[in-house]
Amino acid sequence: MCSLDKLDLAKKYPHYYRAKTTPEIVNIEEAKYVTIVGKGAPDSPIFQKKIKAIYSVAYSIKSICKKQGKDFVVPKLEGIWWVESDKPYFEVPRKEWHWKLLIMVPDYVSQQIFIKAKEEAMKKKKLEEIEQVKLEKTREGLCVQALHIGPYDTEYKTIQKMEQYIKENNLIKNGPHHEIYLSDPRKTPPHKLKTILRQPVKKT
Repeated sequence: MCSLDKLDLAKKYPHYYRAKTTPEIVNIEEAKYVTIVGKGAPDSPIFQKKIKAIYSVAYSIKSICKKQGKDFVVPKLEGIWWVESDKPYFEVPRKEWHWKLLIMVPDYVSQQIFIKAKEEAMKKKKLEEIEQVKLEKTREGLCVQALHIGPYDTEYKTIQKMEQYIKENNLIKNGPHHEIYLSDPRKTPPHKLKTILRQPVKKT
């Protein structure tokens, strides 16, 4: 029998998808994601292809789970960003940015479901990038985060506040910069975009 209730991960883990506009310390538990990695500017063709690939797999997983009576709402897209430089990523040319795109999935999504979803997604979309999508678990642990409201190219202002907060609280960075895109840039004016900025840290 199929359940009529959809699992909404944003409601199940509200602390994960919410943030204040001022920096704060949070503890992020382990979660399961579909992921894909790449390099280049976020407005590049390869970035757009990989977004299509990861969403194709996520929605195929949803379709399979729905048939099994375990439907869920596909969560917001996330991105982890880093550069091979000592400089902050926003000071490095965009073509040199490395990134990993992520979409959280429920714990009950098995490797078997994931493989089947990739096969079905490939049949429908025929995107070679779908082969690069992976299923993995990640635990960031202690993080400093803040909600950025406004265009993506002004995120550095919020990041600077976070870095000051990290310094004042005797913390150091412990992983790459993480973003959660709460707004759809195709439908939301740039000045109203909401993005959670998250930085893994550890105590000095």
